[in-house]
Amino acid sequence: MNDLKLFHISKLVRNFLFSWMNREFLIFLFFLLLSGTFWLLMALNETYEKEIEVPVQLVDIPKNVVLTSDTTTNVRVTVNDKGFSLLAYLYGNKIRTIKVNFNSYAKKTGTGTISSAELQKMIYKQLFSSSRIVNLKPDKFEFYYNYGLKKLVPVKLSGRVSPGQSYYLSKIFFTPDSVEIYASREMLDSIRYVSTQVLNISNLTDTLEKQVALNRIKGVKYVPEDVKISICPDILTEEKFEVPIIAENMPEGKILRTFPARVTVTFTVGASLFRSIRPEGFKVVADYEELMKNPSDKCNIYLRSVPHGVRNARMNMNQVDYLIEEQ
Repeated sequence: MNDLKLFHISKLVRNFLFSWMNREFLIFLFFLLLSGTFWLLMALNETYEKEIEVPVQLVDIPKNVVLTSDTTTNVRVTVNDKGFSLLAYLYGNKIRTIKVNFNSYAKKTGTGTISSAELQKMIYKQLFSSSRIVNLKPDKFEFYYNYGLKKLVPVKLSGRVSPGQSYYLSKIFFTPDSVEIYASREMLDSIRYVSTQVLNISNLTDTLEKQVALNRIKGVKYVPEDVKISICPDILTEEKFEVPIIAENMPEGKILRTFPARVTVTFTVGASLFRSIRPEGFKVVADYEELMKNPSDKCNIYLRSVPHGVRNARMNMNQVDYLIEEQ
């Protein structure tokens, strides 16, 4: 029964395809395909310029050598040839990695250079005889190395991080906070730190953790090459403490009494940091020597120091009544 149904369906399809109208359509498709193929062959027979990438790899590197630049780089070559040849370069296996022997180009200065002419000579060996190199970028292949010279340097943030409204940045730290750098002795002596790639973040209100790459320096190798940055914002809160007024520069036998003896210090601080803030961390003073130089009915008071993390600290008054007593 199923075979009969399949036979019936195939007969209907065959009749549909070979009906007069569909026969005309099939003929149209055939000639369209034929003309398209002809046009493609004509187009591929024309001459074009196309940029292709050629990998260049440094090989046979001695075990005691630390390469401080990439072992492999891509050279962009603009080639002039017919479309057929360019297709082979782009989608075939014609172009392979050019391998450069380390010892053939390494100099005692810790560098090595393969010139444009030498690169072109190596590339031409892989091209068809009809192909012509029009341009080469970069125009030379450079590499840097040393014999294990290294140094540990700190990581610093490059860029700008802005907290959201009513927030501040409580801490920024890296994991790891220092990296090893390999370079020539001159560069090791001149580098004090390495920075991240530029990072711009605004309106930050929650802890951010992000893996960031280090800003590359020519001829310098980093271990590791990227670090994790953790940026912790904290919400600001306004608080106040009663702080005693302390007399300074007092001679022996004298006592300075102020009225009131305490002032209110208002300040803003991160909510998580407030638990560690104590009134003893604030220092409000009255200067006896100033009073002697400029006698007055009122005594000036000054906020000399505040705990770490406190912002916008201010007193509710800048002058108080006073009395100097003899002991």
